[in-house]
Amino acid sequence: MKAKRATISEIKTALAENPASVSQWQDDERVGVQKLLQQFERNQAKLADQRDAFDQRLSFEKTAWLANKQLAGVDEVGRGPLAGPVVAGAVVIDDHFDLVAVHDSKQLSAKKRMQLDAQIKSEVVDYAFGVVDAQMIDEVNIYEASRIAMKQAIEQLQVPVDGLLIDAMTVDMDLPQEKLIKGDDRSISIGAASILAKNYRDELMVQYDQQYPGYDFAKNAGYGTKAHLAGLDALGPCPIHRMTFAPVKNYHK
Repeated sequence: MKAKRATISEIKTALAENPASVSQWQDDERVGVQKLLQQFERNQAKLADQRDAFDQRLSFEKTAWLANKQLAGVDEVGRGPLAGPVVAGAVVIDDHFDLVAVHDSKQLSAKKRMQLDAQIKSEVVDYAFGVVDAQMIDEVNIYEASRIAMKQAIEQLQVPVDGLLIDAMTVDMDLPQEKLIKGDDRSISIGAASILAKNYRDELMVQYDQQYPGYDFAKNAGYGTKAHLAGLDALGPCPIHRMTFAPVKNYHK
């Protein structure tokens, strides 16, 4: 009796459990099987490219680890909105961190960022946040407020660090610092900090939406969308608006 061949569904499951098993079906002439194998090979090539990119974005951290040093990746979010705080994240990772999907938060969907949030927090050595409100932003300007938030985040870390990887900025701290242009796209720890900070700030803005309804903060995170500007027209600024930012400064209660 001729042995029963595996179904396409069974082959798909087997490949997911053990990619090395692909050779078992290379000679299977069924069109559906060959299409499945072609798709599998494309996916494997994509995963390999992602792994290579991940390894490249770990170069700064790997150099530090070889010297038995520990770095914190630091990034801020919320520079552009008309309302709400600027939030910074600081993240420390070690060589066990393997989330290849970690990238600059701006290149990820909100759904993907939230999926990664718990995974990042479970894999990092440590993470912390810094938050600077709208009143301080108006007082010192957004650039300085971002630096203050970054310093706060670093100071909130529970583990000591030997240096900092920072996205396009420096902070007033007596630590070696690597100022990386587009750092959230060049360093995994900065990218992880970017994701956590973005999620943290978005959740703050959802809470502010309940406290100050009418501006659509839960959806626009404080950016100047049509709904947000309509709220400003109808209600004027609220306590979390940045009064030095145009067009907020043109409105009066």
